Amino acid sequence: MNPIPVSSKSDAEKLQELGLAVIRTEAQAVADLAQRIDASFVRACEYMLHCTGRIVVTGMGKSGHVGNKIAATLASTGSPAFFVHPGEASHGDLGMITAGDVVLALSNSGETAEIITILPIIKRLGVPLISMTGNPESTLSREAEVNIDVSVSREACPLGLAPTASTTAALAMGDALAVALLEARGFTELDFARSHPGGSLGRKLLLHVGDIMHRDEKIPQVGEDATISEALMEMTAKGLGMTAVVDDEGHICGVFTDGDLRRTLDRGVDLHSTEVTEVMTRGGITTQAQSLAAEALKLMEDNKISGLLVVDEDRHVIGALNMHDLLRAGVV
Repeated sequence: MNPIPVSSKSDAEKLQELGLAVIRTEAQAVADLAQRIDASFVRACEYMLHCTGRIVVTGMGKSGHVGNKIAATLASTGSPAFFVHPGEASHGDLGMITAGDVVLALSNSGETAEIITILPIIKRLGVPLISMTGNPESTLSREAEVNIDVSVSREACPLGLAPTASTTAALAMGDALAVALLEARGFTELDFARSHPGGSLGRKLLLHVGDIMHRDEKIPQVGEDATISEALMEMTAKGLGMTAVVDDEGHICGVFTDGDLRRTLDRGVDLHSTEVTEVMTRGGITTQAQSLAAEALKLMEDNKISGLLVVDEDRHVIGALNMHDLLRAGVV
């Protein structure tokens, strides 16, 4: 691989200036949108809120890429949406649009041929059309029930040709629509997690204790008559830093942890003759299998402990987990 030539100081400064100019231009384009969050924006939101079908987003070229992202953001925040390519729409994909849908069409010029071609069909279907354009006087703007103005004073491209500031403005306005709808629908963290089960938030909010706890023979537990040394052996064998102490019917009596062991050693107690019930923490802090793993994490953090026993409604020990299990599950 050939080494990259080192730019001169003047060349490096020029590149820096060009980059800053783009950022400033696009930042101004987004800032100017604040004046466009007006009655048209509200009307567009109302159409989408009352949509009984789906929000169909369409756009060509760079507007299409932005439209794809807007559709994905809407869908993931409680407003069912998908993207239809306007060129493909003319060749059969218009069948995806049905009564009850709302169409959101993006075109900076408002004259994109592929979109103008399908306007009569959209009108015949009787579905509301929302346009997002940079030209309020364009054909698309005039045909729409609502037009959202996303015009920019200039592109960040020095030639004024490449869609740059205009696509940034459209993307920001799409986010504004999605978040406004999210709030209006009362969309919650749990709703978000359901549509993102593979993400970290999904793991935190949807994973239950029963999904990750140790079960059956992997549960560290000893009887009430066990000595401290026997409890210690059980803790070592199961590797969770604790053991349950249970009665003959499997009901929890208490828990013996690494912390209890340290306190016991400080007292000079005979580990081989003293029963674990004399030094255990009675009752102990427990959780249930149907509890969210995130709740178990908070329980551990609040009580400054690293492990939990899992019990059923009758206080039978049915599982155990520690902080390492939550780490492996991606909850922490």
